[in-house]
Amino acid sequence: MRSTAVRRTALAASAAALALLVTACGGSSDDDGAAEGDKAKAEQSAPAGGDKGEAGESAPAGDALTAAELEKVALAQADVKNGEVTSEIPADEDIAKDQVSTDGKACLPLAHAQAAVAQGEPAADVKRSWTGQTETKSEGSGPDGQDMTEISVDMVRLNVASYADGGAEQALTELKAAVEQCAGGFTASVGSDKLRVAEVTTSAAPEGGDEGFAATLGVDIGKDANAPMKVVVVRKGATIASFSAANLSSMATGADFEVPAAVIDAQIAKLG
Repeated sequence: MRSTAVRRTALAASAAALALLVTACGGSSDDDGAAEGDKAKAEQSAPAGGDKGEAGESAPAGDALTAAELEKVALAQADVKNGEVTSEIPADEDIAKDQVSTDGKACLPLAHAQAAVAQGEPAADVKRSWTGQTETKSEGSGPDGQDMTEISVDMVRLNVASYADGGAEQALTELKAAVEQCAGGFTASVGSDKLRVAEVTTSAAPEGGDEGFAATLGVDIGKDANAPMKVVVVRKGATIASFSAANLSSMATGADFEVPAAVIDAQIAKLG
């Protein structure tokens, strides 16, 4: 199985590079980013999950959780069947808010979400990361006739933040506005790294929260297709769970991918 072993070794190195790319994709924007208006509004989720009345209504926020309380409700290894949850983010991958800069304010909320930075001014926030992989046997064989295994690596950066005085609802409002205003793309800067997000599109938010949304950021990698990176944000009461996801193969090829639903669902469930 030498071919498979070589593939695994190369993948481990690539996964490390992907971790840096994920954290480097905080954002920046021009205020004149093209908006898709009605389409974005229709695709963005209002209340996420369940019958909560009119589309504009959502459950009121409760008291803001403390950092200690957030640690208890944030994703843990026992909450997922697959993959690895990290509760201590390495210092070189832990992006601070002041490291995220933009050339315009409109897309800054998207930049923060992509960099796993809490929106606005939270009362407290905690971070997690999840890395998982799936393996499938390739249809073809290696040059030596041995079986080849295709490995798909997913990474999710997670920020769980609590807010006082309606801050959670305000954060979601600003994020949704950013998606509309930045549909035409923006330039992203995190520290000394800079990336060009060519487009932003929306999709349905996951169920289970009071409100939320999901967006795909197409990163310009100089090929025919933009590399997708995804943001999913869900509010439950006064707490916001924000997920920044990327897939190793998709970053190389530009192919679409699905955010691991089990990770999203597990975190939402812990918010009560």
